[in-house]
Amino acid sequence: MSHQSDAPSGEVDRLDLRSDCGSCFALCCVALPFAASADFAFDKDAGRPCRNLREDFRCGVHAQLRGKGFSGCTVFDCFGAGQKVSRHTFAGRDWRRHPHTAADMFAVFPVMRVLHELLWYLTESLAFPAVRSLHHELRDALDETARLTRGSADELRALDLAAHREKVNGLLLRTSERVRSTVPGKKKNRRGADLIGARLRGADLRGANLRGALLIAADLTRADLSAADLIGADLRDADLSGADLTGALFLTQAQLNAARGDTATRVPSALTRPAHW
Repeated sequence: MSHQSDAPSGEVDRLDLRSDCGSCFALCCVALPFAASADFAFDKDAGRPCRNLREDFRCGVHAQLRGKGFSGCTVFDCFGAGQKVSRHTFAGRDWRRHPHTAADMFAVFPVMRVLHELLWYLTESLAFPAVRSLHHELRDALDETARLTRGSADELRALDLAAHREKVNGLLLRTSERVRSTVPGKKKNRRGADLIGARLRGADLRGANLRGALLIAADLTRADLSAADLIGADLRDADLSGADLTGALFLTQAQLNAARGDTATRVPSALTRPAHW
């Protein structure tokens, strides 16, 4: 059953920003495309149900996804957008029994996912003592984003998502700069850097700017990433064994799921250690 938020008005309960597949009409298995690769065993077009999807909206190979060649499915996280679209935007009308809703539902899902991801970052930002002077702006952005998620399918489809995301991102960048400035010493700026396969074992990356950095298959064993900005960083197959991610800024469950780690990896309390580590 979908979680019902008890958060006060003007706030967002992070439990509502976690995927609840049991309350969703398998939107990620239908609305989104994927291509045959190391992450997916075959091609699938957007709007076409995955061949593994059952009539009850459950995955027929869920327990064997990685072994069957669908590691990409285990990495994906919708930030709770699936259940929001299924249960709120379309009031529980699924695309199988109400096929006229399918096109709108599949188009709205990616929009809702971005909005929920922004809610995740904004909610996190409000927990940082270093940005108290930005709390009014952060709360306004949070309220506006939450309001947008409550819009109709037509309103969501018509939304200028890029403009809204750019506006929020500017605020998140200011948040990042203030939080990272509290870390003593010189901080590394590797924003958008190509660090694919980089040897960063034991590196001091405290307070580093790693926004959008390509850290695919990078060796981050025992690296200190506390208070590093990881928004948009690509951590696929990065080795985080023994790494310290305490207080890492804007780290998501999807990023953790895509990486490799072990029991010694220090994970932020808001996130869950992936089962495959």
